[in-house]
Amino acid sequence: MRDPRELAGSWSSFQSHGFLPPSPALGHLVARYWWARWDLTGQPAYEQLIIPYPNVHLTFSALSGPMVRGVNRGRVRRVLSGRDAVLGVAFRPGVFRRYLGAAMDTVTDRSLPASAIFPDLAPYRVDALEPLLLAETVDAYLSSHLPPPDAVSDEVAGWVEAIAESSDLRRVDQLTARFGVRERQLQRLFAEYVGVSPKWVLRRFRLHEVTGRMEARTPIDWAALAADLGYADQSHLTRDFTNMFGEPPTSYAARY
Repeated sequence: MRDPRELAGSWSSFQSHGFLPPSPALGHLVARYWWARWDLTGQPAYEQLIIPYPNVHLTFSALSGPMVRGVNRGRVRRVLSGRDAVLGVAFRPGVFRRYLGAAMDTVTDRSLPASAIFPDLAPYRVDALEPLLLAETVDAYLSSHLPPPDAVSDEVAGWVEAIAESSDLRRVDQLTARFGVRERQLQRLFAEYVGVSPKWVLRRFRLHEVTGRMEARTPIDWAALAADLGYADQSHLTRDFTNMFGEPPTSYAARY
């Protein structure tokens, strides 16, 4: 049976979250800081559904050391219990290779201790009541430990942003035409700098438009939406959505 705390935003009774922009010195590397805190004292554990974007995250929790989390190609379910908090740094897709010093697909679907990349941050924990207390410290650290410039990284990061912002980019052949590269080169650069394929990124941002419509809480014409997003029909949209989210769109919409 489905946990009723998933439905109609009931999770907000024990959990809150928010976002914070990086300082100007980090704007070319960090997309945003994010935080969440929860208090499940006296309640059963809660399974949090997380649908990934092509961002690498550096996370700090109150109970464990900092972790670097590569891009996950599929949904993740994390178990929340007790009282805890997390602070995350979401890096712009395409830039984390400067820190890693290796192809990004080597950490796809993987997490590793942040000490392997940021040894000075190993002792840091988040205050369970106020996760943003750490954000300023982390921002200052990253600002004073900037990686070397990388023109290719900047270019690929721009490509991902174009996919996110351009509703007319729906297929890989449209990307090769827009960016002036061959398909094989595009695939190689995305593996090296993003960690997932361009097709995966296209699919993820198409589905982002679906969840955006849900969050607006207005009636959705599913057939028309499928056509707008470039799907052959509504069933193709439903199948694509279910493969990524683990449930069909109408079931997922119940969360709102």
